[in-house]
Amino acid sequence: MDISQLIKSIDLVTSSGNLEAADPQQLAQLSQACDRLKNQCESPLDKTLKLLYTVSFKLPEIDASDCHQAITVRLAVDLKLFDAITQRASESEDGKVRVAQLSEDVKADPKLVGRIMRALVPLGILKQDAPDTFASTRFTSAYVSSSWMSGAVIFFTHLFLFVAQLPEYFKEKGWKNPDDHEDCPWNFVTGSKQGFFAYMASKPYYQNAFDTVMASPYRRDEKSWVDFFPVEEKLQVQSSTDVLLVDVGGGRGRDLMAFRERFPNLPGRLVLQDLSYVTETADLPAEIETQVHNFFDEQPVKGAKAYYLRTVLHDWPDKQAVAILSRLREAMAPDSLLLINEKAMPETNIPWMAAIGDMTMMTAYSAAERTKNEWETLLNKAGMKLTGFWKPEGSDGQQQVIIEGAVHSCEYC
Repeated sequence: MDISQLIKSIDLVTSSGNLEAADPQQLAQLSQACDRLKNQCESPLDKTLKLLYTVSFKLPEIDASDCHQAITVRLAVDLKLFDAITQRASESEDGKVRVAQLSEDVKADPKLVGRIMRALVPLGILKQDAPDTFASTRFTSAYVSSSWMSGAVIFFTHLFLFVAQLPEYFKEKGWKNPDDHEDCPWNFVTGSKQGFFAYMASKPYYQNAFDTVMASPYRRDEKSWVDFFPVEEKLQVQSSTDVLLVDVGGGRGRDLMAFRERFPNLPGRLVLQDLSYVTETADLPAEIETQVHNFFDEQPVKGAKAYYLRTVLHDWPDKQAVAILSRLREAMAPDSLLLINEKAMPETNIPWMAAIGDMTMMTAYSAAERTKNEWETLLNKAGMKLTGFWKPEGSDGQQQVIIEGAVHSCEYC
């Protein structure tokens, strides 16, 4: 089959408007055929995004069944059913697996296991050969425990519980935009003043899923910030004992390791800062220093050439974001730079993925994804100014939002 010709045929049909007068039964059959075609075309990542990102934030083509489908995948992930299926299939001569075997592997009721597996068939994640016999598909291994997508399933289906309460939250709060980290929808549902991060720290299962998603390839940029920010022009120090770059709230140091690998001969010290439970798990080369630090406290490193924040500020409403930036401003020398590695929302026609991200920030933190103008306003509130806006060559507003890594370079003299 000529794929390009098929695409042209689909484009011709969808642009003609002729389907509006078609027979309803034929339209239903066509819709089912399109679903089968899409299932063969989509990647495991596409399927995961469809399941998780279009459930609570509805798109016109998504119906109520998607919530049930996402939860079905979550049940199988929690049971480690995909691990058992993958293992059993590898040991079977015909690649087929039986419900009775799997129920023993995961220690669950065979009837329940069978029902979950049947529900995975319409999703294309499993194939069914007989009432109690199934086979894996190219999607099955995407949700084994070692896959980051299983972490995404756990985290985002848990988030559904909080998103579903947004109507009740806003009704009680008088439909005001949330701007307090300690009074966000997350607190409303938990009934506690405990913030998102403290809550997650008390729930290891969800904390691990969250950490997995944050470190996933999907969260990492297609193009690193050092590819389009003029590092060697902007980041120079006089002595190797001077601090070149401080990664504030930098997690386990992945960005600093990539930076050092890219610029091994660039003089200056590299410092990773985060909370103790994070830095204790960081496996870093000797040339990267670690420092336990809460970014709401006084910044201990004074006069560094650059202070770097990657996807930190979008977790905080303006009040707390200004407090974080103010601590850095206090520590900066006249020639210091502030580098903020974040998304910048378009002013108009926001892509649906970006809109969902913004709603997620609002639910979990009373925070937001910000536009370029909003970033500039935030910096001004902290006594700073925007002196550079760097993005990958050839990107437009929509692409910029998709590519995490648009660097906002700010120099304060």
